[in-house]
Amino acid sequence: MRIATTIFLTDRTVSPVRLARALEERGFSGLYLPEHTHIPVSRDTAAPMGGELPEMYGRTLDPFVALGQASAVTERLHLGTGITLVAQHDPIDLAKQVATLDHLSGGRVTLGVGYGWNVEEAADHGVEWRTRRELVRDRMALMRALWAPQPTAYAGRFSSVRASAAYPKPVQAPRELGPGVPLHGPRTLIGGQAGPKLFAAIADHADGWLPIGGGGLTESLPVLRRTWETAGRDPKSLQVVPYAVQPTPGKMAHYAALGIEEVVLQLSSEPEAEVLRVLDGFAQYL
Repeated sequence: MRIATTIFLTDRTVSPVRLARALEERGFSGLYLPEHTHIPVSRDTAAPMGGELPEMYGRTLDPFVALGQASAVTERLHLGTGITLVAQHDPIDLAKQVATLDHLSGGRVTLGVGYGWNVEEAADHGVEWRTRRELVRDRMALMRALWAPQPTAYAGRFSSVRASAAYPKPVQAPRELGPGVPLHGPRTLIGGQAGPKLFAAIADHADGWLPIGGGGLTESLPVLRRTWETAGRDPKSLQVVPYAVQPTPGKMAHYAALGIEEVVLQLSSEPEAEVLRVLDGFAQYL
């Protein structure tokens, strides 16, 4: 299995440059970064893990700026978002950011996509919570139109774009959504809890799933695979990447037995010395 990592990089942690170099030197496959633009201090939305929301959520670096730095000092390290809050972005701008990073890194980008949990954060971006899933699907379709090799127009429920010259293009080759239907752009994985809505979205317009925490895969993987194949997708092309995992030898062996090819391990938001110590402990899984 390929072993990648994720971390909330902040203004108080190890820097993107130092971390990226350390990961590549040690043989880790990738770095995935989360996204929050801001955290309203007054909110009704509960923290996803319960209790008080850790300070790192409000101090998170912009993932694309940080991954751009990581790209510049590495040659092989894969660069991912875990996850990008697509509903909170202008899709034309986001398509340009993603394509530029993929171009400059030589095709090393994975776009992790999520729907978010913080109602107040999304509201400040003008997102109507009950329609955010449809909004994300719409914006992803617009982005794929801009990533297509020929000028391609898109008109959706929430947004539209004229057929346009839009370069650079993502380096990664298109995949198939179905016979003769290309999926343009970088590898795209959707994060979230198992369920029919999520699995339908993955089969509709993504390359696979980022299951947060990586639990329950024995039960959920067969369901996702049925949904994938019913949608006409190639069974061999589905990618499932357990994300933000706290590893144990038993857990990693279980993933391998399920046919998992990549796992993303969770690093704590700490200064450089502590992060490097934990990385050296994770080396047993490489």
